[in-house]
Amino acid sequence: MSVKAGSDQNAAPKGLIAVLFTGVFMAALDTAIVGPAIPVLRETFGVDNRAVGLVMSVFVLFSLCSTALMANLSDRLGRRPIYLFSVSTFAIGSLLIALSPSFWMVIVSRAIQGIGAGGITPTASAVVGDLFAPAQRGKMLGLIGATYGMAFVLGPPLASGLMVVASWHWIFLLNLPIAAAILYMGAKVLPHKRSNGAQPRLDLLGIALTFALLTALVLGITRMLDPLVTPLIGMALWPWLLLLVALLAAALVVVEGRSQAPLLPLFLFRNRQLSTTYLLAMGAGFGMGSVIFLTSIATHAYGVTAKNAGFVLLPLVVCSMLGSGGGGRLLNRLGPRNMVLLGFANLALGYGLSAITSQGLWLFLLASVPVGLGIGIVVGGALRSIAIDEAPLAVRAGAQGLINICTAVGTLVAAAFIGAMADFSGGAALGFSNAYFLVAALMLAMLLAALGLHKKADAALQAA
Repeated sequence: MSVKAGSDQNAAPKGLIAVLFTGVFMAALDTAIVGPAIPVLRETFGVDNRAVGLVMSVFVLFSLCSTALMANLSDRLGRRPIYLFSVSTFAIGSLLIALSPSFWMVIVSRAIQGIGAGGITPTASAVVGDLFAPAQRGKMLGLIGATYGMAFVLGPPLASGLMVVASWHWIFLLNLPIAAAILYMGAKVLPHKRSNGAQPRLDLLGIALTFALLTALVLGITRMLDPLVTPLIGMALWPWLLLLVALLAAALVVVEGRSQAPLLPLFLFRNRQLSTTYLLAMGAGFGMGSVIFLTSIATHAYGVTAKNAGFVLLPLVVCSMLGSGGGGRLLNRLGPRNMVLLGFANLALGYGLSAITSQGLWLFLLASVPVGLGIGIVVGGALRSIAIDEAPLAVRAGAQGLINICTAVGTLVAAAFIGAMADFSGGAALGFSNAYFLVAALMLAMLLAALGLHKKADAALQAA
């Protein structure tokens, strides 16, 4: 089922692009920027490592759960109110974190912040689909991908700089003037289109099942409760959580299939092009999440100090930006299928070379070039362009929301998978080397899966 460009695409108001990209950057930044603040938060509030890990896990969980709901409301109520609500909620959460008198207030505020973050990117992507013709979408969606990738890699050094010159509070307070500018401009330039006629009732059961499913999935992947529960009950909890995921997923398919206005447009998975796209989005998230442990290879295999390990990723950072921007510009010329193939080919090559630790640091630095290019391409506009072209207009934001959910799940799986495989293989340089050989194999599998994307979308986009 496809919906092509039509009368819904008009000239974008001046300042719209800045509003969309600044919002995406702000939301994406807080996924990565909190990392360097974790030790400081642990000392400030006197909590242990397990508890302080909730700062990241809660944000990811509520962001994931919010994505489906906000995307659905965006399709029902219009882009402008949902985008502005999401930015406002994100700003309120940021302020409350900075003012928190206790650690648990930080966690609650981080959940509020996650709710806001979950609605920003899918709504921004849907606005691009609404207002830009196919010939322009690739560039715009590529820039959104570049913005997300830039936030992912710039977050840690920015956080470190803020804590050096000020305090950890400013990591979150910095969001307030940015959000204020987005709200002021967004109220003027964001489109406000609402569906005509009576709307079906909100899918409350779907909301509850989706929240339960994603909660079980996040906890199962991260094994967050294992250190607490295993000593008490004598068994690991995460396999049972993943079994619960399977049961909840089956229930969600039944409920959403009967709903007049499903929260998650699962019928999109009947479209082979879209089902392949969502699988590849999970692979793209896995490829992006795999960057997290690359510095561990540098420290274990090449003697780079932990303090300086981040600097070995500078070629990756630069190439990621080039891949996102360049990929968006090439999307119309090469088509989304070819761009996805190119992205996963770079990731397979780069991670495969990263796993070879016998040739010295020069090969590691060289390998970071295709890794960066590959990440920039696969998280750029190609997959979102396919979702926009294939999904009906009425669920355009929902289709983008599924891209976000699949990407986030892939990122979480990557962190758990690489850490587990490295430990299983003995840890240190050998363990991470074996883990990254498997990552390269998975990226190669994604490359083969991308061959299932049909070529007609490429031809249509190139002709636009």
